[in-house]
Amino acid sequence: MKQGSLVMAMIWMAVLSLLLFWLPLFGPLIAGFVGGRTAGSAGRGLLAAVLPAAVLCFLLVGFGTALIGLPVIGVIASASLFLLIVVQSLPLLAGALVGGLMA
Repeated sequence: MKQGSLVMAMIWMAVLSLLLFWLPLFGPLIAGFVGGRTAGSAGRGLLAAVLPAAVLCFLLVGFGTALIGLPVIGVIASASLFLLIVVQSLPLLAGALVGGLMA
C-alpha cells in the first residue's frame, strides 16, 4: 500500500481552501478530498485536517498565558477556538475522510 505525505496533504488543504473560499460548502469539501487522497488513508487525511487547528490552539495557549499571565484564560480561549475551527471545517473533514478512503 502506498504511503501518502501528511505535510503535502496539509499544504494542499490550505491552498485549495484559500483558492476555493467562494464555494461555501464545496470549496472545503474539494480541498479535503484532495488532501485526503494526498495523505493516503482516511486516518492520515483526518489528521492532516485537524493537526493545523491543534497546533494553532497550542500556540494560542502559550501566547495567551504569556501575554495575560493567566493560564486558565489561555486554555479557555484555545479550546473555544479549536471547537470553532473544527465545527466550521466539517466539510473539510468529510472530504478528507472520503478522499482517504478512496486512496
